[in-house]
Amino acid sequence: MRILLTGFEPFGGSSLNPSAMVVDALTSNPPPGVDLIGVVLPVIGVEAGDRVVELAESESPDAIILLGEATGRTGISLEQVAINLRDYRMTDNAGTCTTDEAVVEGAPDAYFATLPIMRLVDAIRAIGVPASRSLTAGAFLCNEISYRVLHANALAGRSIPTGFVHLPRVPEQCVETETPHASMALDRQIAAIRAILQSMSG
Repeated sequence: MRILLTGFEPFGGSSLNPSAMVVDALTSNPPPGVDLIGVVLPVIGVEAGDRVVELAESESPDAIILLGEATGRTGISLEQVAINLRDYRMTDNAGTCTTDEAVVEGAPDAYFATLPIMRLVDAIRAIGVPASRSLTAGAFLCNEISYRVLHANALAGRSIPTGFVHLPRVPEQCVETETPHASMALDRQIAAIRAILQSMSG
């Protein structure tokens, strides 16, 4: 099975991003039977969305799994919904801060992920890693790329299982600031996303 797996470069002053680390690890050692296309995206507004849409069209994946970091999350969060709203709480890596704008003008208010969310949550929990369904991906780039690719799939009539997964920070990030954050060891995050890939390809 051909699966597109994306993560993001570090942002917000951190030198790390667990999503990029997970993508790199799994691209080097994918599960058997998975033809994995691993890509780390820039944390730059429209550019990240354009790249994901381009990959969905050019690579012809059988499934699309998008990863990103969410400070404060205590487990793996599979996002059920992507909304047509761009409302950044911080600048992206190009210094842009956007407020109260549509991701795609005139497009639907929201799209549901087309991944089998609860089946994947169960697959992650089965290996002893906390996981849950989430009903909000925020309004920063994680939501934006999810909305962009789901919208592009809908326009093109592509029935590709697609969705976004939020990851906790890794412990190393939590010593970069004086304020403690929830975290999860990288090896557990890699195991969780491996379980998703195996479930999708099984």
